Amino acid sequence: MIPLVILYNAVSLDGRITGFNADVELYYDLASKWNVDAVLMGSNTVLKGFGVKPGETLEESEESFKPRVKDPEDKLPLLVVPDSKGRIRIWSELLKMPYINDVLVLCSRSTPTEYLDFLEERYIDYLVVGYQQVDLENALEELNTKFGVKRVRVDSGGILNGVLLRAGMVDEVHLLIHPELVGGTTTNSIFQAPDLDDDEVPIKLYLESMEKIKDDIIYLQYRILDGMFKL
Repeated sequence: MIPLVILYNAVSLDGRITGFNADVELYYDLASKWNVDAVLMGSNTVLKGFGVKPGETLEESEESFKPRVKDPEDKLPLLVVPDSKGRIRIWSELLKMPYINDVLVLCSRSTPTEYLDFLEERYIDYLVVGYQQVDLENALEELNTKFGVKRVRVDSGGILNGVLLRAGMVDEVHLLIHPELVGGTTTNSIFQAPDLDDDEVPIKLYLESMEKIKDDIIYLQYRILDGMFKL
């Protein structure tokens, strides 16, 4: 069984996830109050958030190559990042984030051995799930059975969101709607996936709550009624 999966994004009124003034403090303040065991973040989101290119490294201290002392009483969530191509090389920076207790990298059987060695040298835990790419459903099941993860917050962009939504692995969608319009033709919405076929229908949702938070920002909480299915 996979954990409960909550997709969480800050968006403009026209559904964009970039190009507007997102209230980052509010975003993480709300997220910190949720009782989640893990945060699933896409590799593109990590690279963009830290302003680095795929494969780029930063200066590391000697502590990066030593085992970390883990506090069993630490209730902060585990950060989980799919990275089967070995694009992220700044794990020591991610470990400095104040709202996580540790990191876990999701790899596949196609992940270069050199990258697995890179992770092991830095005592970064990883999980091999899938062949050419990460099998997210299997990964979520492993998180549940091996790590006791019951609730996951997805803090990512449209590509990872799209994979999870299309596969029917999302239970709830939470959105912070900002009173700004971005426009443009570049696709950067919260849900990036192939267009529906003629015999497929949109995912149905149920509005559980709606709240005006601050500065005309609206907080919406939806529950998925059913995933995409064939007519």
